[in-house]
Amino acid sequence: MLHIVACIKQVPDTKVAKINPKTNTIDRASAPAILNPYDAHAVEEAVRLKKRYGGVVSVLTMGPPPAVKAIRKCIELGADEGYMISDRAFAGADTLATSYALAKALEQIAKQRPIDLIICGKMTIDGDTGQVGPGIARRLDIPPLTGVNKVVEINKEKGYAIVHRKLEDGYEVVKSTLPCLFTVEKEINDISFAPLPNMIKAARYHPTIWTADDLENVDRKQLGLKGSPTIVSKIWTPPKPKGGELLEGTTEEKVEQLLSIVLEKKELFQS
Repeated sequence: MLHIVACIKQVPDTKVAKINPKTNTIDRASAPAILNPYDAHAVEEAVRLKKRYGGVVSVLTMGPPPAVKAIRKCIELGADEGYMISDRAFAGADTLATSYALAKALEQIAKQRPIDLIICGKMTIDGDTGQVGPGIARRLDIPPLTGVNKVVEINKEKGYAIVHRKLEDGYEVVKSTLPCLFTVEKEINDISFAPLPNMIKAARYHPTIWTADDLENVDRKQLGLKGSPTIVSKIWTPPKPKGGELLEGTTEEKVEQLLSIVLEKKELFQS
């Protein structure tokens, strides 16, 4: 019986989110809050592994009270239980402070039921750093396997996991000891449709919510803004690239025009 914990986050839908020109940050009120797409695939994979090997799937998130909706979405997908850490002390956390807080929550969960595997999405669409998963693994002193696009085998009895890690030109097969942490690619699976019983359960579900005071052995200097050495000073929408230039005329004239353009940009072709 495996105990798998998926770390998730509620994020603004960046397809419609706008940038506040005064603060240079994402205007979260301009877009609906959704379950981070990469995290949805993490939960889906956790549920599939539960069906394959047996066990329990827990989900963990850090956020304000409305983030409960993201946990309920995970219950719809097949997760068994949810945990949320929510406190003003966590506000303004960067990836370093976030990984610290989540690691402390995971230690608390592990005291109730030992954890065999932690699965995170590759990254969140509101930050795109991909740092929280490895940060959690570092704090818990367990192996991080990033960019996982296939789980070949989980063997709890012998204490190992075998996965495929995505590379630019293919993939590599990696064997790791358990417990370990995966960060997964979207291509690892397709999200299943939630069955009606799961939707009913999710609508009624109330997760376990912890404040900073509920977590053990927490250094408050490592939480929230106090524990965040990095600050996002500005976010902006990149300018749209200019369209291509259409060359007209005879073939000879087009060649001359193209050659002229290449000679003007020759510095781009120099190593």
